[in-house]
Amino acid sequence: MQHSSIHWFRKGLRLHDNPALLAAATDCRRLHPLFILDPSSGRAGANARRFLLDALRDLDGSLREMGSRLFVVRGCPEEVLPCLFHAWGTTRLTFEVNTEPLARRRDAAVAELAARHGVDVIREVSHTLYDTERWVPGAVPRGTGDPAPVPSVSLPLPPQSPRLERRQSPPDLQPPAEPPGIPRTAGEAGPGTHTGAPPGLLHPVSGQPRHRLRGPHLGGAGPGPRRGGSSPLPRRGDSGARPARHLHEEDGQCLVPITLISGLLRLPPSRNIIPVCVSPIQAWVCGFKKPETEPTSLSPSTTVLSPYLKFGCLSVRTFWWRLDEVYQGREHSQPPVSLHGQLLWREFFYTAGASIPNFNRMIGNPVCLQVDWDDNPQHLRAWREVLPSGISPKSPDPPQKCPPAPSNPNAPHQGQTGYPFIDAIMTQLRAEGWIHHLARHAVACFLTRGDLWVSWEEGLKVFEELLLDADWSLNAGNWLWLSGSAFFHRYFHVYSPVAFGKKTDRDGAYIRKYLPVLKDFPAEYIYEPWKAPRAVQERAGCLVGTHYPWPIVEHRAASERNLGRMKAARARKGTKREPPASPSVAKSRSKKPKIEQC
Repeated sequence: MQHSSIHWFRKGLRLHDNPALLAAATDCRRLHPLFILDPSSGRAGANARRFLLDALRDLDGSLREMGSRLFVVRGCPEEVLPCLFHAWGTTRLTFEVNTEPLARRRDAAVAELAARHGVDVIREVSHTLYDTERWVPGAVPRGTGDPAPVPSVSLPLPPQSPRLERRQSPPDLQPPAEPPGIPRTAGEAGPGTHTGAPPGLLHPVSGQPRHRLRGPHLGGAGPGPRRGGSSPLPRRGDSGARPARHLHEEDGQCLVPITLISGLLRLPPSRNIIPVCVSPIQAWVCGFKKPETEPTSLSPSTTVLSPYLKFGCLSVRTFWWRLDEVYQGREHSQPPVSLHGQLLWREFFYTAGASIPNFNRMIGNPVCLQVDWDDNPQHLRAWREVLPSGISPKSPDPPQKCPPAPSNPNAPHQGQTGYPFIDAIMTQLRAEGWIHHLARHAVACFLTRGDLWVSWEEGLKVFEELLLDADWSLNAGNWLWLSGSAFFHRYFHVYSPVAFGKKTDRDGAYIRKYLPVLKDFPAEYIYEPWKAPRAVQERAGCLVGTHYPWPIVEHRAASERNLGRMKAARARKGTKREPPASPSVAKSRSKKPKIEQC
């Protein structure tokens, strides 16, 4: 039977390593590549929408090189797809598996609708290294006493490194599936690759229903179709949106991920060859250790590939195996700190998110510590919002109330907690949609158990809106971890909003870039401007309490108070029987917890 197929792009916005797309093209006479803009999905902000728009343009360009185009339809999938089934005579629908609870319910509803219309549905796993359902058949959290138990899931640890202990993984675990060799562009064919467009890949034509086929309207960033309906996506530059890959560098280039994508991912196969020399990018990959990267670096010290993995522009399996090629025959860092280790952490949180009920909430989440967080809108707003530089309450004494909303949205902006390191991070986040993972640690700890005692769920919502790489499972998992609510038992390990940034940036270059109101402070006071004598503040052109706020809390007093509250929350949970602890955990529990400032 020759099918009329729809391949429904969701996260896997790529042609390489896309088994669902290949399934759509098998025995196919006509294939419609489709993306549905669902206005009801997620809290993504302007930065993420721009990144998505850029990714869709790139995908459309790749399809053009194969003689096709991308259809973009706005609406609810459950309403849009039945209409398209009828209009296009569809007999088969394919898409990539999505492990998020809302997406799973949506996909189940779509599959039921497809069955009513006589449409076959094919779902393929390619957004994760493994099929998460393979590792969590009916899994429930183990243990009843630990306030932060790890769920009883078998974390898949691919045995690719000789130093990985295979006993940590199920005995039948194999390396992740090696993706089929299909070209990223029409000119990239290599041995064993598929060199042509998938059979029947359909070019959009002007005769399609124009009320459905419209350009993306992402918060106003994108016009409708061109005259004649021949272009389902706006031309580059039509929206005035900055290309999503242009982050961080002043000239608009983010060199590290671009180098990785264009260089590392196109390395020739070298599985049986030990190269004599090592290129700089290969040496960087082999020596990569995540904890040694710098949160205050003005140019990326990590790959910055997380947005590309989140949207599926880059296949995680392709990335894994290209890293494996680089590692072969060379000394290299090991999980959990290596790049392979970062992908395994990603897999862990996907597995946990797929198996733990209410993973992104405290109530009803069986692995989450139940904490009486404060309901303090003022503190949340001070942490979350950024205001035009130089605007601050006029009161000369702390604590400061949050100032009114800015009147000039085009002015340079700054955070308003009164801690320059925290405010600089939140300013970068809102402006660029990305911050280093240790910067995320610092602001998450500050909001929750470190200083403000505001629920991690509030921080999760802010990250979901502002981050380019906001990923449901990873976002929830990391907030659970950093708030001390799950997975992490060293709740007394607190990030100092002053000392932590000084470790890698004593001069305060990062603060000077993102908080220009403080740029003329001497290094001695750049992290604590409230300690500067008034004469120093006047020479810097910034008076604390007038142009920049006083600290919203006194860090040491707040962290000591919150340590007691966290101990009390854990004590309430600890009345139940606890599972056996590892020697290191048992040793730490036997000591009286004290604040560990970092």
